[in-house]
Amino acid sequence: MGVWIMAGVTFREAARKKMLWMALGAGGAFLILFGTGLHFQAKDFAARAMSPVLRREISFTMVTMGLYAVDLLTVLMTILTSVDTLSGEIASGTIQAIATKPVPRWQVLVGKWFGFVGMLTAYIAIMVVGVNSVTYAMAGVTAHHLIPGFLLIWMESIVLLSVTFAFGTYFSTLTSGVLALGLHGLAFLGGWIEQAGAISQTPSAVKVGIIASLLMPSEALWRRAAFEMQSPLANAMRMSPFGTLSVPSMSMVVYAGLYLAIALALAIRRFSQQDL
Repeated sequence: MGVWIMAGVTFREAARKKMLWMALGAGGAFLILFGTGLHFQAKDFAARAMSPVLRREISFTMVTMGLYAVDLLTVLMTILTSVDTLSGEIASGTIQAIATKPVPRWQVLVGKWFGFVGMLTAYIAIMVVGVNSVTYAMAGVTAHHLIPGFLLIWMESIVLLSVTFAFGTYFSTLTSGVLALGLHGLAFLGGWIEQAGAISQTPSAVKVGIIASLLMPSEALWRRAAFEMQSPLANAMRMSPFGTLSVPSMSMVVYAGLYLAIALALAIRRFSQQDL
């Protein structure tokens, strides 16, 4: 019961601080902008004699780009909304009001974690469905293999959430945020280095990207999601801007799951032993 009570408290606290509403507002603004761009693109297509196949592939590229923006928004929302949850409450002493209750500390942390998992799941679902609904209404296409792609984006956010929680039990709010964003930035850069190495057939560059993904597998999960959601023709012809030459394997997805579990376990262990 303690876990679910804390999850509910975390969800209500986020709503009270208007974090949830601000994130939804930013997401809504993005969907309006995305839909406006697709509207003018559809009008331009109608005015030109363009091949239906080419038109369809451009629309597939647009939906993938929209989902890429959703992924970036999700990364920022995950880290920025959760980074102060543990470190900030520990630094201010407000965590003592909860930790002194007859509830095991692990239930406090796991409850907060579940609260954020619920918020992120709802946010990602709204944004992914929104992008695909807009694209279907404007261009008649949706992402390929949408459910696996959604689950991979969701998993990426949960990995980052667990890592942010783990950092929050060791460092201050600012340090935790810098470390979480820095690790994701490292993975982001490594992913593009890996793609560039695959294009130029440079094995050393590919290895650099793989090492970066092992240090932080978040970006690898997005690249796997992009591979799943892109059109089969784009993957077959390797003409996507998101790269299909070096696709993270399912072994990397399993590794990301283990990485997530270890980060959460470290957070629980540290929080349970920490002098508050």
